[in-house]
Amino acid sequence: MREFITGNIRRHIEPTSEEMDILLSLAVSRTVKRKEQLLKEGDIARHQFFVLSGCLRTYTIDTGGKEHVLMFAPEDWWCSGDLHSFLSGLQSSNTLEALEPSTVLQISKDKLELLYQQAPKFERFFRILFQNAFVFHQNRINANLSQPAEGRYDLFRKYYPGLESRIPQKYIASYIGITPEFFSQMKANMIRKKS
Repeated sequence: MREFITGNIRRHIEPTSEEMDILLSLAVSRTVKRKEQLLKEGDIARHQFFVLSGCLRTYTIDTGGKEHVLMFAPEDWWCSGDLHSFLSGLQSSNTLEALEPSTVLQISKDKLELLYQQAPKFERFFRILFQNAFVFHQNRINANLSQPAEGRYDLFRKYYPGLESRIPQKYIASYIGITPEFFSQMKANMIRKKS
């Protein structure tokens, strides 16, 4: 576990062994069952999660009761379920749920503040993570407004390589904003075009 999360963190900062000790002393490892919710709509997002194994999904439910998948968090991803709620302390409009049995490392907002004090490099790390999350969601909004379904599907495969074989198609369809039936038809058409 230590090597895995250290590899993730070293993409943005170079923590010392002591700084990693501080992070790992403040974070808690948690095993999550399939369909277990780590954040529910209406709650306040109080944790950042690093996915050690498994896959999480963040979704919202519209006024008609339809689910809309906003993002996935497979291994080696960080997420909160609702960054706005995490940063503002306001209620979440999203739900964060395990799609597979998962193991996560979670750190509370209070412990994160303590981490910033004891190992200031991590403030830069999480600032970069939050900036990257903003850019990711901005690009997703732009794609949803300007790309056809095939283009959005290609972006899904780019952002989440290998995930398609692990999760139900209905969640991918929801993520790219189409029905599962249209998704099946679109994939069949794409295969026909290639042959």
